Amino acid sequence: MKVLITGFDPFGTEVINPSFEAVKHLPKKIANAEIIKLELPTVFQKSSEILKKEIQIHHPEIVICVGQAGGRASISLERVAINLAEARIPDNEGNQPVDKKIEIAGETAYFTNLPIKAMMKNIQQHSLPAEISYTAGTFVCNDIFYRLMYLINNDYPKIKGGFIHVPFSHEQVNGRENLPSMSLDDITRSLFYAIESAVTVKVDILENVGVTH
Repeated sequence: MKVLITGFDPFGTEVINPSFEAVKHLPKKIANAEIIKLELPTVFQKSSEILKKEIQIHHPEIVICVGQAGGRASISLERVAINLAEARIPDNEGNQPVDKKIEIAGETAYFTNLPIKAMMKNIQQHSLPAEISYTAGTFVCNDIFYRLMYLINNDYPKIKGGFIHVPFSHEQVNGRENLPSMSLDDITRSLFYAIESAVTVKVDILENVGVTH
């Protein structure tokens, strides 16, 4: 089995992006699955074009994209991607779409087909914070998540795919008050346990993890 896992390069005012910094430190194998690592540019559409080429080269059974969600305190396993690109800040090539569909012929939204509840539980059982999230935003993270699920639904129905948001790393919040963060080691460990469950769990657990707002 092959797992393709991606992270992004730094964007905005940040000099590092903990998503790929953590991905880089993952082992070459998890639960006997080969781990293929890929850094993507924080650029609308271009990131998905690179991802599509890597899927065609490696033929992974699982694809997990990872991105930074500054301000969140937990590992966030995203459930739904929406067909909307609306950027509060420009991406790394200056693109700043407003109220734009990601895929004209795409569904309004796609749900991950990863066992994210089991993945969350495995992270939590190792004393690390994790949650199910119902919004991946409207920036490049949602863009790559949506385009991945569009690709899976239309061309690669046997692939399991999804998206994970990670908090700032400790290095990013030095001198910035009231911003939650995690160590890169803990982010890497969380991704390890998420992948472990993605590889080994065939049917997700049935548990209510809904939110009221």
